[in-house]
Order: sequence, then structure tokens, then C-alpha cells
Amino acid sequence: MVADGQYPEYWEADVVLRDGGTAHLRPISPSDSDAVQAFHVRQSQNSIYLRFFTYKARLSAKELRRFTEVDHRDRVAFVITRGGDIIGIGRYDRLDDPLEAEVAFNVSDYHQGRGVGSILLEHLAAAARENGIRRFSAEVLPENRKMITVFAEAGYEVERHFDDGVVMLSFDIDPTRKSQAVMESREHRAEARSMAELLTPSSVAVIGASREWGTVGYALLDHLVDGGFTGRVYAVNPEAFELHGMLSHASLAEVPEPVDLAVIAVPQDQVEAVVDECGRAGVKGLLVATAGYGDDDGDGLARQRALVHKARAQGMRVVGPASLGLVNTDPAIRLNASMAPGLPTRGALSLFSQSAGLGVLLYASAHRRGLGVSSVISAGNRADVSGNDAMQFWEDDPTTRAVGLYFESIGNPRKFSRIARRLARSKPVIVAKSDVTGLQLPPGHAVRTSQAPPGALDSMLRQSGVMRVETTEQLMDIAQIVASQPLPQGPGVAVFSNSSALGKVVADGVVSQGMTVARLETGLQLDTGQSVALPALATAVADALCDDAVHTAIVTTLPARGLTAEALAACLQQCAEAAGKPVIASFTGILDARVQLDGLVAAPSSSVSSPVSSPAPDGSATASTEPAEPAELAVPAASATPPDPVRVPAATPAATPAATPAGAAGRLGGAGQPAAETGRALPLQRGLPCFPSPGAALAALGAVVRYSHWRSRDHGEFVDPDGVDVDAAARILADVRTRVADVELTRLTAEESAALMGCYGLRLQPSARFSSADEAVEEAGRLGWPVALKTMDEHLRHRLDLGGVRLNIDDAPSLRRNITLMEKVLAPFGSFGMEVQAMAPSGQACSLRAIEDPLMGPVISFGLAGDAVNLLDDWAHAVPPLSTGDIADLVRAPRASRKLFGYQGLPPADTAALEDLVARVALLKDNHPEIARLEFNPVLVAAAGLTVLSAAIDVGNPQRRTDSARRAMRD
Repeated sequence: MVADGQYPEYWEADVVLRDGGTAHLRPISPSDSDAVQAFHVRQSQNSIYLRFFTYKARLSAKELRRFTEVDHRDRVAFVITRGGDIIGIGRYDRLDDPLEAEVAFNVSDYHQGRGVGSILLEHLAAAARENGIRRFSAEVLPENRKMITVFAEAGYEVERHFDDGVVMLSFDIDPTRKSQAVMESREHRAEARSMAELLTPSSVAVIGASREWGTVGYALLDHLVDGGFTGRVYAVNPEAFELHGMLSHASLAEVPEPVDLAVIAVPQDQVEAVVDECGRAGVKGLLVATAGYGDDDGDGLARQRALVHKARAQGMRVVGPASLGLVNTDPAIRLNASMAPGLPTRGALSLFSQSAGLGVLLYASAHRRGLGVSSVISAGNRADVSGNDAMQFWEDDPTTRAVGLYFESIGNPRKFSRIARRLARSKPVIVAKSDVTGLQLPPGHAVRTSQAPPGALDSMLRQSGVMRVETTEQLMDIAQIVASQPLPQGPGVAVFSNSSALGKVVADGVVSQGMTVARLETGLQLDTGQSVALPALATAVADALCDDAVHTAIVTTLPARGLTAEALAACLQQCAEAAGKPVIASFTGILDARVQLDGLVAAPSSSVSSPVSSPAPDGSATASTEPAEPAELAVPAASATPPDPVRVPAATPAATPAATPAGAAGRLGGAGQPAAETGRALPLQRGLPCFPSPGAALAALGAVVRYSHWRSRDHGEFVDPDGVDVDAAARILADVRTRVADVELTRLTAEESAALMGCYGLRLQPSARFSSADEAVEEAGRLGWPVALKTMDEHLRHRLDLGGVRLNIDDAPSLRRNITLMEKVLAPFGSFGMEVQAMAPSGQACSLRAIEDPLMGPVISFGLAGDAVNLLDDWAHAVPPLSTGDIADLVRAPRASRKLFGYQGLPPADTAALEDLVARVALLKDNHPEIARLEFNPVLVAAAGLTVLSAAIDVGNPQRRTDSARRAMRD
């Protein structure tokens, strides 16, 4: 809750409007008086009448004071600004009922239809909930259909009735599944539109264009023109009259038409002035190639933030700084606003990277492997446009079949999780990140870092359905499969080889990746000459692919006399296309450097390299070349710990991709044919995925099979448990937070914990502290015999082996005796208080934790109590909100979870009750970020029901989550 008179700066936000433009939202202040008056006088008579139910040419001084002087609690107002002008105002005033407020809006005539009203409503509702308000009401004239529509389409259950010629509207503002879905849908459309403005411009201006070869300005203009961009290109340089055969303009103001995309390649000290110039000219988006913002101990980051805020406030998105550029291979666009010397081959793979260096690696790897791309985004320092924005666009882009992203840092994991989960259900998503992503920040990246348990971020990625890898090469290994082959419909693999030893190693590798060997043929005779060997190979592979138990074929061979790898690839490609099932190959032992076998191209070629110019901080360009790696000869041993087996339902016939006969020689892969119409979905790229190493082939295939299983499985539903009172829980936590003034965290008492848990349908096993044996006997009688005796020390209270717990004490003499013995046993550890607790039914002891992470928000962790979590760190993690499928996966993810399902003859535990507990804790943590840490340990899960024996709940001042119930761009 906002303190009286304190300006809530954290309510400020940059927002994306419905048409993809940006604006700034902030609480109103008394200094806005003149701007509010200017906003009012610009409005039409009709708009003024609809807002005030009468016409007034100007607002009085008294009205201006009332509108601009608010307390940010009972009276709240937001303005949305574009440049220096207000384009929308929304406000609420608390009514006599402290839980209800009246809400009103006024949107500029010139900006109606851009979603300004819906954004104001979302932010007002979030502020109102924070201040204890639960219901909005509004009076609207019947002819004000636009405002009625804003309320009706917000996803709330709106009640309406007519009273004296006015429509009276009222609705609860607590988030619902429907209102959240509405917000996310609007956010998706707006952010996808903003990315479309960047990737499909009709006009581009290169500011800082140069005639000096080797500079960034020269390269960007040259590549844009030579790539065949179908729109208009303008060069802006005050010191040049002509550049690249075209007239150069001294400033953007001289350009004869509005510019959609401005490419900025000027020294860093000139960028701010250029951004202002672009804002005045109405530019829609900025691509900033200028680097150096992360190199000077924070000053650069401050300038970078200022650059982004300045651009957003004037309606522009920013790619960069230090961006390698943007690429769109659509024949109707042909945009190569990048440092890549040529427009990439047309394909269906879209790529996102952060630093320029990683962008070089991704582009070079795709080029070397013969992988075509649809679009490429190099976000550089990712100060604004992020992977989340890119995925919003690619979800709707029919020319994108698969997505690859490389992250050095991640700014909004919760938002990434929900977007990636939605995208991955229709398109493969591959994410490359290092183990320190989220823990350390590279230069120029200004986001939070994580304090979550190790593995939590990876668990979130698995929960989202993405395929996580560590390097660009691993990303491309997977990409070349999903870009050219249909998804496998099950885990069955047919293994073919002309070497029994190699075939056996590959078969072991199949099992280690969680797949099954459906067929194993290691007696291929490939030394019989091409005319005999190829038909025999085609017959064997085709026969295997007709088997319903075979979902994929992998062919790994040693060199054979008279048979080229190119001929083998052509044969296998035809088999894959005819069967509509994926086939991959590994040609091991090829020593001829002229033969490129890493990718979709198996034709002879010279050593492949892809020169890509990368912008340097000083504005110059440096050439970077990535040579092709030599073929790997060693097959990794299959002795590593195998992943969980993939269990997939019976195969269903796969759709056969459109195919044309393979060429007899030359390129056997390459780009698929461009779509006949712009925006039409591209077919699979023709070609056979070839790997120099069977180990790399199997690792990539295993990831694809697991993804295919995730995509086809039932993910469950998002269901809120019954018997939850969110408001009562919020009141308890608000009372506790009054004690969090000068300390970092406050621990809830046992009574407060029990009350809070009760609001979510949870029960804490009653216990009682005591200070004497007589008091212990009295409390035990009240709780009911038998009882357990526990020390209050948090490290010993669960350690039966160390004497911190004594069970099944059934009478007073026994209790007195056990108190004496426990004091004696624990004396070497110190002196601690004790408590008695009613005995619970025996069961499997589990631990359930929840934290509020600065980066990821709520994180839920589950494990089996004792050595499994204390010594072996056998935890499973998930990030709310959790579907029923996510909850089932979390409970089954720890290695020790087998003990819950009838392990060694024991009765199975009540997993339904355990999953219900997890669902309630996940909802509790998701709804209340002020809960900094929660731990239920132990939870005894019996054959029927469960018991929470101990609860530790810490409360602090809630930090703003990176993904909240209001639309806002990452700060």
C-alpha cells in the first residue's frame, strides 16, 4: 500500500499500444495542471460531453486542483503521455464503501482506438487492489459506446443497469482467468504488431551512413541496398551529398516521407540527439548499432536507460544498442539491415540473439549448415526489444516454423514462460543459455539476477516446453532437424550401420537419451557399389519406416568404397520424404575437408566460412570469420546418466511434407521454395540432417523426441482450488507487514501461520510450546494423546536420529521422562525450547518450499524430506501459475519420488492429496508476493490424506514482480 502523500514511482511504466506504438504511463502530479488543461481544450465538444455529461470549454482552477492533486490511495489518477502531451487520463475515487471506487476515463480524440482506455483500466485496477479496493463502478452515458466496450471487453463480470438516463456499471476487479487471458491477448497483439513494424518496414533511413569502407555506416547501407530491400532506403549524413548512388540527406527532416525504421550508426555522443530527431519525424522504430554502453561502470547503463525511455516516450521501440541488425528474408520485404554481407537463404527458422558476437556465431552456423532463415533479430544489449517480443511476433508469423534463441541474460522469466509455453505448442523453441545465465550479467545488460535454487531456471524452461542447450552448435544441431524433418511421433528409433561395433554404440546412445531401439541393423553392405548398395539401403530403411514401432531412423556409416556421402544422403532424403518420418545421418570417419557433413548440405565444397562484420564500440567494423570445424571421429560413450525415458502414446500417421525429387548431384538440401504469396506458411526445408558425430546426432534427436512428447501430451488445466479466501489472507499479511519496518523479514507465529493457511484450505497440525513439564502435560491433554515431543531448534526438530524428535508418547509419566531425556541428549548442542504436537498418521515425509525470487518471482520446490534433499539436493522446481499437469510433473520429478508409489512393497501415498497441497501453496505464493519464504517440513503423506507438521512463513516488503497483473514493458 502506498504511504500517504508518497509518490508511487514504481507505478510508472512504458506501455505498448494496440497499434504497436509506445507511450509512458505514470501517476498524475500537481505539475500536470497545464498539460491537463491543454489536453482538455484539444478535445471535441462531444468527447467533453461524454466525460462530464455537459460541455465546458475550459476546466476551472478548482477542477484542475482536484484532478491533479491526489493522495495515491483513496484518489488515484494516471496519465499516458506521448512525447510531452497527455493522450489519456484515468482515475478512481474511493466511495463510502471502502472496498469500492468510482472509475472514469478520458482518451484523446486523436488516439482513440489504440487501446489507451484498456491499459488505463488495467493499471488502475492493479493500484486499487494494492490499496485494498476490490470493486469498480462507473456512470456512462448510453451513447458512450467506446467506454462501455472497454469495460465489457476487459474480462470482468460487468453488472449494468439504467438509472435516470445513465448506464451504471460495476464489477469486481480481482484478477480472473478470463481477465488475465484478455490482458495477455491484448499484450500479445500489441507486441507482435510493434515487432512487425520493425521487421516489415516500408521505408528505412540509415543515419550515419558513410562512404568509408569498413565503417558500420557503410556496411549497413551497402547490405540494405545490395540485399534488394523492396521499400525505400534513405541515407542521412550531413557531410555527404551522395552515398551508394543515392542522394544523401543532411538530416531526417529532409527525408520526403515518413520513415518506419531508422538505423542509427553514429558515435555514442550523438545518439541522444538522433533519437530526438527521429521522434520529431514520427519514426516507428530504432535499430541502434552504436555500442559502448556497457563499458564505463554504470554511466553507460544510465545513458542506455535514458535512450530507451526517450524513445518509448515518443512512440518508438529500440533494437540494441550494440545490435548486429535485423533480417527478414520474405521476398516481399528482403530486409538486410544488418552487418551480414548478404541476405541469408530463405527458410523457416527464426533466430534471436543478444550480443553481436553471438549473433555472428548463429548466422555463421546457419550459413555453414545450409539452414535457411525467415528472420533474424540481434538485440545487442537488449535494452528494449527482447526475446519475449520476438516470440510474440513469431507465434503469428506463418513463415516461421521453428525458433532459436540465445540468451546471455533473461529479464522477465515469468513472461517468457507463459509466452514460450504457448508458442511451443505450435512451433519448436530452442533456447541456448549458459549455466550462469540469470546469475551473472554481461556488460550492458541491466536486469535482475536470480537467487532461486540451482536448476530452477532450467526447470522453468522444461515446464515451458522449450529445448534447452548450452551452445550455438547444439542449438543448430536441433534446428537442422526440426527445420527439415517432421516431428517424430514416438520414441522408437531404427538404427542402421555398416559397422556392428558402431551400430551397437549408437544403439546404446539411443537408450541413454531416453528413446527405444525399435530396430537394429548393423549389417548394411555398402561396399557392393552404388548401383547395388543404394537400392538395398533404400529398401531396408523404407521397410523400417513402415513399421508403426519405428518413429525415426538414424543411419551412421563408416566410409565405403565407391559410395559417396552425397549419394547416401540423397537416398535417405527420398526415404524420409516418402515415409513422412524423420531420418538423420552421421557419416563417421570422413577425413576429406572438402566434404561438408555438418548440416543439410552434403555436397563437396571448400572450407566454408561466413565473414560477418561486427560493430565495434568506436563505430568501426571488424570482420569475423568462423571456419568450419573438422569432422568429429569419436562417438561419446553412452555411460552418462540416462534422462527419464520418453513415454509416448501409439504413433499416429505423420503428414508427408510436399517434396520434389532429389537432385542427382550438387546441393542435396538448401532452402525450400519461397511461398507463392507473402505470409503463406513455408514447407519443410528440403535436405537431410547430417552430423559428423553420432553423439551430437543422438543428443539433438533426443531433445526433439522429448519435445514432441511434451507437445502431444495432456498439459492439464489451470484450476483454482475451492475454499480460498484471498482477501482474508491479504488482511492477515497486511497486519504482519506493519512489523516489517526496520527488519528485512518477519516470521509468522504459529497462530498466524495456521490462520493464513486456513484462508487457502490448508491445515497445520496443532502444537503447543511449554516452559515446564507440568505445562507440557496440560497441553498434551488438550491436544489429545498420543503426542510427539520436539525441540524448537529448526535444524534438530526433524532429526529423530539426533534426538530432536520423540514420537508416540501416550501418557503423562512417559512425557515427563522424555522431556528429561531430550534435555540431556541435546545438551551438547545447546539449550532450546520444546513443544508437544498431536501425533499424525504415519506416512512419507516430504518438504515443500516457496520463495519470492527477485528475477523469477514465485518458485515452488518439492522433495522428499531427509537425506534426499539435505545431502543429495534432490529437489524439483516449478514456477507458478501451475496447471494440473505441471503439478503432477513436480511431484514425480525428484529421483526419490518413487517412494510415493508403492516402493519396495509399501502402500502408495495419497498423491492426489499431495497435488492438492501443491496447488494451494502455488496459488498462495502467486497471489501474495510479500511472502518471501515458505516451508512446510515435514509433510507426512499417508495412504489416505496428509498432515502438515511444521510451517515456517517469512514476510517482507514485496518487490515488484517482473510480470504482474498490468501490461508494462521491462524497465
